[in-house]
Amino acid sequence: MKTKRSFKEGQAPDANLGNDVWIGARLRELRQDRRLSIQELAHKVSLSIGMISQIERGVSTPSLRSLRLLAEALEVPVSWFFASSKGHAASRHIVRKDQRRRLRVPDVGVVQELLSPSSAMRIEVYEVTLDPGGSSGAESYTHDGEKFGLIIEGEMQLLIGDDLHTLECGDSFHFPSTQPHRFQNSGPGIARFVWGVAHAKTKRRQKKAASVGKSR
Repeated sequence: MKTKRSFKEGQAPDANLGNDVWIGARLRELRQDRRLSIQELAHKVSLSIGMISQIERGVSTPSLRSLRLLAEALEVPVSWFFASSKGHAASRHIVRKDQRRRLRVPDVGVVQELLSPSSAMRIEVYEVTLDPGGSSGAESYTHDGEKFGLIIEGEMQLLIGDDLHTLECGDSFHFPSTQPHRFQNSGPGIARFVWGVAHAKTKRRQKKAASVGKSR
Protein backbone atom coordinates (compact mmCIF):
# COMPACT_ATOMS: atom_id res chain seq x y z
CA MET A 1 0.00 0.00 0.00
CA LYS A 2 1.43 3.38 -0.99
CA THR A 3 1.68 6.09 1.61
CA LYS A 4 0.21 9.35 0.38
CA ARG A 5 2.42 12.40 0.83
CA SER A 6 1.61 16.07 0.43
CA PHE A 7 3.72 19.17 -0.02
CA LYS A 8 3.74 21.59 2.83
CA GLU A 9 2.99 25.17 1.89
CA GLY A 10 6.05 26.71 0.23
CA GLN A 11 7.80 23.35 -0.19
CA ALA A 12 8.30 21.04 -3.15
CA PRO A 13 10.15 17.74 -3.72
CA ASP A 14 13.19 19.62 -5.01
CA ALA A 15 13.85 23.18 -3.86
CA ASN A 16 15.96 23.76 -7.00
CA LEU A 17 13.06 23.25 -9.39
CA GLY A 18 12.52 26.01 -11.95
CA ASN A 19 9.50 28.29 -11.58
CA ASP A 20 7.33 26.48 -14.16
CA VAL A 21 8.28 23.01 -12.92
CA TRP A 22 7.61 24.10 -9.32
CA ILE A 23 4.11 25.33 -10.18
CA GLY A 24 3.38 22.21 -12.23
CA ALA A 25 4.51 19.86 -9.47
CA ARG A 26 2.35 21.62 -6.90
CA LEU A 27 -0.65 21.69 -9.23
CA ARG A 28 -0.36 17.95 -9.88
CA GLU A 29 -0.02 17.22 -6.15
CA LEU A 30 -3.09 19.30 -5.30
CA ARG A 31 -5.18 17.84 -8.12
CA GLN A 32 -4.34 14.30 -7.05
CA ASP A 33 -4.98 15.17 -3.40
CA ARG A 34 -8.47 16.36 -4.41
CA ARG A 35 -8.94 13.13 -6.41
CA LEU A 36 -9.61 15.02 -9.64
CA SER A 37 -8.63 13.90 -13.11
CA ILE A 38 -7.07 16.39 -15.51
CA GLN A 39 -10.33 16.33 -17.45
CA GLU A 40 -12.39 17.15 -14.35
CA LEU A 41 -10.11 20.02 -13.33
CA ALA A 42 -10.07 21.39 -16.88
CA HIS A 43 -13.88 21.41 -16.86
CA LYS A 44 -13.99 23.23 -13.52
CA VAL A 45 -11.72 26.08 -14.68
CA SER A 46 -12.70 26.19 -18.38
CA LEU A 47 -9.14 25.51 -19.53
CA SER A 48 -8.20 22.87 -22.08
CA ILE A 49 -6.98 19.45 -21.01
CA GLY A 50 -3.81 20.10 -23.00
CA MET A 51 -3.14 23.35 -21.13
CA ILE A 52 -3.54 21.69 -17.71
CA SER A 53 -1.20 18.90 -18.82
CA GLN A 54 1.41 21.38 -20.07
CA ILE A 55 1.29 23.35 -16.81
CA GLU A 56 1.70 20.17 -14.74
CA ARG A 57 4.69 19.11 -16.85
CA GLY A 58 6.31 22.52 -16.44
CA VAL A 59 6.34 23.34 -20.15
CA SER A 60 3.79 26.16 -19.95
CA THR A 61 3.44 29.08 -17.55
CA PRO A 62 -0.13 29.84 -16.41
CA SER A 63 -1.30 33.44 -16.47
CA LEU A 64 -2.30 35.02 -13.16
CA ARG A 65 -5.91 34.60 -14.25
CA SER A 66 -5.43 30.87 -14.92
CA LEU A 67 -3.55 30.41 -11.65
CA ARG A 68 -6.32 32.15 -9.74
CA LEU A 69 -8.96 29.92 -11.37
CA LEU A 70 -6.94 26.80 -10.57
CA ALA A 71 -6.38 27.87 -6.97
CA GLU A 72 -10.08 28.61 -6.47
CA ALA A 73 -11.13 25.26 -7.98
CA LEU A 74 -8.68 23.45 -5.68
CA GLU A 75 -9.72 25.59 -2.68
CA VAL A 76 -6.27 26.97 -1.90
CA PRO A 77 -4.89 30.52 -2.07
CA VAL A 78 -2.72 31.48 -5.04
CA SER A 79 0.19 31.78 -2.60
CA TRP A 80 0.19 27.97 -2.34
CA PHE A 81 2.15 28.05 -5.61
CA PHE A 82 4.74 30.55 -4.34
CA ALA A 83 8.32 29.32 -3.86
CA SER A 84 10.18 29.95 -0.62
CA SER A 85 13.29 32.11 -0.57
CA LYS A 86 16.55 30.44 0.46
CA GLY A 87 16.35 32.19 3.83
CA HIS A 88 12.66 31.52 4.33
CA ALA A 89 11.77 30.97 7.97
CA ALA A 90 8.12 30.47 8.83
CA SER A 91 6.70 32.92 11.39
CA ARG A 92 3.21 33.39 12.75
CA HIS A 93 3.20 37.16 12.45
CA ILE A 94 6.30 38.54 10.67
CA VAL A 95 7.74 38.30 7.15
CA ARG A 96 11.27 39.67 6.68
CA LYS A 97 11.98 41.39 3.38
CA ASP A 98 14.58 38.82 2.33
CA GLN A 99 12.32 35.91 3.32
CA ARG A 100 9.29 36.66 1.17
CA ARG A 101 7.83 33.83 -0.85
CA ARG A 102 7.75 34.69 -4.53
CA LEU A 103 5.99 33.83 -7.76
CA ARG A 104 7.39 34.87 -11.15
CA VAL A 105 5.27 34.87 -14.30
CA PRO A 106 7.83 36.01 -16.90
CA ASP A 107 5.52 35.54 -19.88
CA VAL A 108 3.37 38.45 -18.66
CA GLY A 109 6.09 40.43 -16.83
CA VAL A 110 4.82 39.92 -13.27
CA VAL A 111 6.52 39.15 -9.96
CA GLN A 112 4.36 38.65 -6.86
CA GLU A 113 5.82 38.55 -3.35
CA LEU A 114 3.73 37.36 -0.42
CA LEU A 115 3.70 39.83 2.49
CA SER A 116 1.39 37.72 4.68
CA PRO A 117 2.96 35.14 7.03
CA SER A 118 0.24 32.54 6.50
CA SER A 119 -2.26 31.70 3.77
CA ALA A 120 -4.56 30.11 6.35
CA MET A 121 -6.10 33.50 7.07
CA ARG A 122 -8.87 35.05 5.03
CA ILE A 123 -6.79 38.08 3.98
CA GLU A 124 -3.58 37.85 1.97
CA VAL A 125 -1.37 40.77 0.98
CA TYR A 126 1.17 40.86 -1.85
CA GLU A 127 3.65 43.26 -3.37
CA VAL A 128 3.32 43.06 -7.14
CA THR A 129 5.96 44.30 -9.59
CA LEU A 130 5.02 44.76 -13.24
CA ASP A 131 7.46 45.22 -16.09
CA PRO A 132 6.43 47.80 -18.72
CA GLY A 133 3.44 46.21 -20.47
CA GLY A 134 3.19 43.53 -17.78
CA SER A 135 -0.33 42.44 -16.91
CA SER A 136 -2.55 39.92 -15.15
CA GLY A 137 -3.31 38.38 -18.55
CA ALA A 138 -5.28 39.13 -21.69
CA GLU A 139 -8.68 38.35 -20.15
CA SER A 140 -10.54 39.68 -17.15
CA TYR A 141 -11.37 37.21 -14.39
CA THR A 142 -13.61 36.93 -11.33
CA HIS A 143 -13.66 35.04 -8.04
CA ASP A 144 -15.35 35.31 -4.66
CA GLY A 145 -14.08 37.88 -2.15
CA GLU A 146 -12.73 41.43 -2.32
CA LYS A 147 -9.56 43.16 -3.51
CA PHE A 148 -7.85 46.33 -2.39
CA GLY A 149 -4.50 47.96 -3.00
CA LEU A 150 -2.15 50.94 -3.14
CA ILE A 151 0.14 52.03 -5.98
CA ILE A 152 3.66 52.61 -4.61
CA GLU A 153 5.62 53.17 -7.83
CA GLY A 154 4.82 53.95 -11.46
CA GLU A 155 1.32 53.75 -12.89
CA MET A 156 -1.17 51.02 -13.64
CA GLN A 157 -4.38 50.60 -15.58
CA LEU A 158 -7.07 48.73 -13.67
CA LEU A 159 -10.15 47.50 -15.53
CA ILE A 160 -13.14 46.79 -13.26
CA GLY A 161 -16.14 45.67 -15.25
CA ASP A 162 -16.35 48.17 -18.12
CA ASP A 163 -14.59 50.96 -16.21
CA LEU A 164 -10.92 51.60 -16.98
CA HIS A 165 -8.94 53.46 -14.31
CA THR A 166 -5.41 54.84 -14.65
CA LEU A 167 -3.80 54.80 -11.21
CA GLU A 168 -0.62 56.60 -10.17
CA CYS A 169 1.66 56.44 -7.13
CA GLY A 170 -0.40 57.06 -4.00
CA ASP A 171 -3.74 56.07 -5.55
CA SER A 172 -5.66 53.20 -3.96
CA PHE A 173 -8.56 50.91 -4.86
CA HIS A 174 -11.08 48.50 -3.34
CA PHE A 175 -13.69 46.44 -5.19
CA PRO A 176 -15.59 43.14 -4.99
CA SER A 177 -13.62 40.58 -6.98
CA THR A 178 -16.86 39.08 -8.26
CA GLN A 179 -16.62 41.90 -10.82
CA PRO A 180 -14.54 41.06 -13.90
CA HIS A 181 -11.13 42.72 -13.55
CA ARG A 182 -7.60 42.82 -14.92
CA PHE A 183 -4.58 45.11 -14.58
CA GLN A 184 -1.68 46.27 -16.74
CA ASN A 185 1.39 48.47 -16.40
CA SER A 186 0.63 51.37 -18.71
CA GLY A 187 3.78 53.38 -17.97
CA PRO A 188 7.32 53.39 -19.41
CA GLY A 189 8.95 52.03 -16.22
CA ILE A 190 8.17 49.34 -13.69
CA ALA A 191 5.02 49.60 -11.59
CA ARG A 192 4.72 48.33 -8.03
CA PHE A 193 1.64 48.07 -5.89
CA VAL A 194 0.39 46.44 -2.72
CA TRP A 195 -2.42 44.02 -3.58
CA GLY A 196 -4.73 42.68 -0.89
CA VAL A 197 -7.14 39.78 -1.32
CA ALA A 198 -9.94 39.08 1.14
CA HIS A 199 -11.07 35.55 0.36
CA ALA A 200 -14.59 34.27 0.68
CA LYS A 201 -14.86 31.62 3.38
CA THR A 202 -14.85 27.99 2.30
CA LYS A 203 -15.18 24.87 4.43
CA ARG A 204 -11.60 23.91 3.62
CA ARG A 205 -10.25 27.36 4.51
CA GLN A 206 -12.29 27.52 7.74
CA LYS A 207 -10.92 24.13 8.77
CA LYS A 208 -7.35 25.20 8.00
CA ALA A 209 -7.69 28.51 9.86
CA ALA A 210 -9.13 26.71 12.88
CA SER A 211 -6.20 24.29 12.97
CA VAL A 212 -3.75 27.21 12.81
CA GLY A 213 -5.55 28.93 15.67
CA LYS A 214 -5.36 25.81 17.85
CA SER A 215 -1.62 25.49 17.24
CA ARG A 216 -0.91 28.96 18.60
